[in-house]
Amino acid sequence: MDDGLPHTLRSDALDNRERILEAARALFSADGLDVPMREIARRAEVGPATLYRRFPTKQALVAEAFADQLRACRTIVDEGCADPDPWRGLCLVIEKICELHARDRGFTEAFLSTLPGAPDVADRAYTVQTIAGLARRAQEAGRLRSDFVLDDLILVLMANKGIHTRSTDTQVMASRRFAALVIQAFEACPRHAPLPPAARLASEAPHSA
Repeated sequence: MDDGLPHTLRSDALDNRERILEAARALFSADGLDVPMREIARRAEVGPATLYRRFPTKQALVAEAFADQLRACRTIVDEGCADPDPWRGLCLVIEKICELHARDRGFTEAFLSTLPGAPDVADRAYTVQTIAGLARRAQEAGRLRSDFVLDDLILVLMANKGIHTRSTDTQVMASRRFAALVIQAFEACPRHAPLPPAARLASEAPHSA
């Protein structure tokens, strides 16, 4: 006879897991990957033993916390590479990856980190190497400036991470304009296409005394 107890336990375990992942994403976004595992357990309202039973290492926790973002990142890169025009594909990658990172600074912190808690190395290496191949094709087509190097794109992500606003929508809006400016800077012969609307950032700046 099934008394339902195993299902209840599985439900509790799933709830704990989701609370842990939610707490980890919030803390990684606010404080970086150095946040202690015990602090994540406290925020999730679970015991340290429960946290380590679900995620034995911080690397495992980070990888799972940002699994959806890593998959989205790979999808964006694959979409860009599938475009027969490598420059158009590279522009798409820059625009969409900047927006993805603008929506979750914790993911940017994890993606760029060299700490042991960083996302799976194979996933990150695939993304970086695939973008490098796309950039080479765009250079060969004469659309991407010849002195572009992959570190320039890492620099873009680092700068994009610095966009801080009161709302995610404004942050994404600012990131889109930033990406458009970056694309014009990367183009071999800039055409100065119209920029996306500007975010009202000046109004968010603190007033001087």
